[in-house]
Amino acid sequence: MSKDFIPFAQERVMSKWENVVDYNLGDSGVHPMTTQELIDDPVVSEEVLSMGLYHPQANGILELREHIALLYPGASPDNVLVTSGAAQANFTSLWALLSPGDEIVVLLPNYLQIWGVAKNFGLQVKTFRLREDRGWALDLDELNGTVSDKTKLIAVCNPNNPSGHIMTPQEMDGVVAAAARVGAWLLADEVYAGTERATDEVTASFWGRYDRVLAIGSMSKAYGMPGLRIGWIVTTKDLVEEVWARQEYVTIGSAMLDNKLAAYALSPEVRPRVVARTRDFVRNGYGHFERWAKGHGELFTWVPPQAAPIAFARYDADINSSDFGMRLIHEQSVQIVPGDHFGMDGYLRFSFGLPEDYLLAGLARISQLIATIPW
Repeated sequence: MSKDFIPFAQERVMSKWENVVDYNLGDSGVHPMTTQELIDDPVVSEEVLSMGLYHPQANGILELREHIALLYPGASPDNVLVTSGAAQANFTSLWALLSPGDEIVVLLPNYLQIWGVAKNFGLQVKTFRLREDRGWALDLDELNGTVSDKTKLIAVCNPNNPSGHIMTPQEMDGVVAAAARVGAWLLADEVYAGTERATDEVTASFWGRYDRVLAIGSMSKAYGMPGLRIGWIVTTKDLVEEVWARQEYVTIGSAMLDNKLAAYALSPEVRPRVVARTRDFVRNGYGHFERWAKGHGELFTWVPPQAAPIAFARYDADINSSDFGMRLIHEQSVQIVPGDHFGMDGYLRFSFGLPEDYLLAGLARISQLIATIPW
C-alpha cells in the first residue's frame, strides 16, 4: 500500500468484521429485505426468474431511471445516472468535477468517504460542522467563513450520517447560497431520505434548488437493499455524461438483475410499502435503543436522530472509541462504529434498525463489556 494512501478507516473495519461477528450493530441501514419479501406479484417473480443475465444499459435501464426521476420534480431519465452504489457515485463525481489542488468543503461529522477520496485525489480539503450543542444544527457562520472563491465543490449529507439531523429549509437555503456565491457545485448525499423517524414527510432534496447540484441516492438505506449495489446521481444532463464516462473506467455499469429489482422496488405501486417497512424498523428500533442507553444512567448522552436507523452517542469514560470497538469485536463478537471513524473520539454510533431479538441480544452483549470497564 502506498505510504501516501489514506485508507477508509470505517470501511476497512466493516469489511473485515461485519460478516464475521455474531451481532452487527455497526451497519447504517435497516435489516435487509429478502427478494421474496420484495416481490409480491407472481407475474413479476416469473419475469425476474426468466430474465437473461445480460449486460444492461451502462447508465441504468430506462425503467429504473424513469422511476428515480419521479422522485425529483422536474427531472427526466436523462438527468439520472445509475451507479454501483452511492460510493461509486461519490467517487466518479469527484473525479469528473475536480483536479489536484482544487478546493472542496466537506460537512462534518459525516461518512468520510468523500473526505478520504478528496485527500487521495490531492484536493485541498476544508470542513464545516454541525453543532451538537445546537441539536446538531448546521453552523452557517462557519460554512460562510470556510467557503472561498477557490471552492469548487461543497459536500453535505442530509439526513446526516451519523447524527440523523435533517436540515431545516433555512439551513438548506444557507448551503445553496454559499455555493451560489462562488459558483461551486453542491454534492448532496441524500441516501437517508425516507428513513424519517418523527414524520411521514420525505426529506426534501437539494435537487431543484440550484443549477449545480448532484443529488446522490441509493437502495441501501431507505430501501433496505444494500446488496443490490444500486445508487444514482441526479444532475444536469451534461454532467451525467461526464460522470458516465468515468464510470466506464471503474464499474462500467451495475448488474441487470439489480437494475430490474431496483426498478420494481421504486415503482409508484411498491415504493410506499418499502419505505413504510424501513420506517417501522427505525421507529421501533429507536425505542429499544433509547431504553437500553438510559438504563446505563449518565454514561451516554445523545440528540435523538430525526432520521436514519442510527444513534450517535457521546460517552462519559476515559477510553478511546476505537479501542472500545475492537474490544467489543474480540470479546463480545459485536460491531459498532467508533467516533474516531467520524473524526470524533468519545462517541459511538449504534445501529438500531434491526429485528427486536437481534438488536436486544447485541445491546446486551455491549452491556457485558461495559460492566468490565472502569467507567
